[in-house]
Amino acid sequence: MSKHPSKDLARFAAELTLDQIPGPVLARAEDLFLDWLGSALAGKGARAVEIIEGYAQAMGPADGEAEVLISRRRTSPLFAALVNGAASHFAEQDDVHNGSVFHPAAVVFPPALAVAQALGRSGSELLVAAVAGYEAGIRVGEFLGRSHYRVFHTTGTAGTVAAAVTVGRLLNLTPEQMLHAVGSAGTQAAGLWEFLRDGADSKQLHTGKASADGLTAAYLARDGFTGASHILEGPQGMAAGMSSDADPAKLTDGLGSRWATAETSFKFHASCRHTHPAADALLQLVEEHDLAPDDIAEVITHVHQAAIDVLGPVVVPTTVHQGKFSMGTTLGLIAVHRRAGVQEFEEHYLAPATAAFRDKVRMELDEEVDSAYPQRWIGKVSLVTTDGRKLSARVDEPKGDPGNTLSRPELEDKAQRLAAFTGGATPEEMRQLIDTVWRLREIRHVPVLLPA
Repeated sequence: MSKHPSKDLARFAAELTLDQIPGPVLARAEDLFLDWLGSALAGKGARAVEIIEGYAQAMGPADGEAEVLISRRRTSPLFAALVNGAASHFAEQDDVHNGSVFHPAAVVFPPALAVAQALGRSGSELLVAAVAGYEAGIRVGEFLGRSHYRVFHTTGTAGTVAAAVTVGRLLNLTPEQMLHAVGSAGTQAAGLWEFLRDGADSKQLHTGKASADGLTAAYLARDGFTGASHILEGPQGMAAGMSSDADPAKLTDGLGSRWATAETSFKFHASCRHTHPAADALLQLVEEHDLAPDDIAEVITHVHQAAIDVLGPVVVPTTVHQGKFSMGTTLGLIAVHRRAGVQEFEEHYLAPATAAFRDKVRMELDEEVDSAYPQRWIGKVSLVTTDGRKLSARVDEPKGDPGNTLSRPELEDKAQRLAAFTGGATPEEMRQLIDTVWRLREIRHVPVLLPA
């Protein structure tokens, strides 16, 4: 095992070049970028996101080189990263890496886009920086372990480091400077799950601040500001304060040979990822047996412990966003509408039919599912029909996982639907944006993506 894994991780990120990244991994980064853009536009109009945008308007510059996607105004990279980071984690459609239980796009692409626009970086440079951020952030999430996720929102904590690495690569930091950036990011890393119990707005603050704080850490390091060199694995570092099962070897696992970026999953349903395996399994049963909601008397979802920890506090959701963290609500939408997308949640999360089905659903800890998690997210559902039949289904790879991924046409359709949902962009604007993403490696200077 490395004697200084933080240093090795920082060196890898600082020295990563385009020719070191396999073609399929770069293509995956393009896919993830488009998927993120749709998610960010879907945050337009959300109360929590608009409050953060109002704060940015009051506190940040009224002009600049970086764009705020939901308002199409320009400001500094710091405040663009803050707002775009907050917006992209609202609709619950942004990507997720299973093994780290981490949503990389929401904290990697907001600062990547902002800084690339501000510095006139190329599309290829943006992609390299994003891959560096994904590779580092995912490994930090894996390093912090399952115990971390029980209390801390990994996307806020590991995400701050991922953002710093992303911006550090765009700033061409030396390995030593990158280590300082990681140190300053780690000491700012934050995000607690308690907000779920109240349906509070903190989740948007987690991704917005992780994006902005990571950017801050990288810019400070460029100018000579120092950070703790063992912030991740040191005796008073992140793991010491935030984990009881941290594994430092995971910080450098397969650097340069195992591409964690390509392991990242897309989200099909517009809900917390912990609901997806069960949603896929229930959808399989509903379609196979042509079941109406009233045909089903009881549903048991056989889940891993983290699903119980995260979804358990939400009994009766009071907001749309809280409804996305309710297993019963998500499965209710699947049963009633055979779809749990942004529109279904917005219009029907508290509808009588959804609520009636929600009360039929319960979660049970399953040893097989829990043992496989987080590397694999198995979906197992058993139900009893009103006429006494007992039916069950399992899904070994939920829709959106690398082995059951979304195709580029499916990603384009998803992005179009997310933009249309909030009026974030017209279909023609999205077609042009999609074309820009697919040509990103040819673009010499990352442009403003949406006209004012």
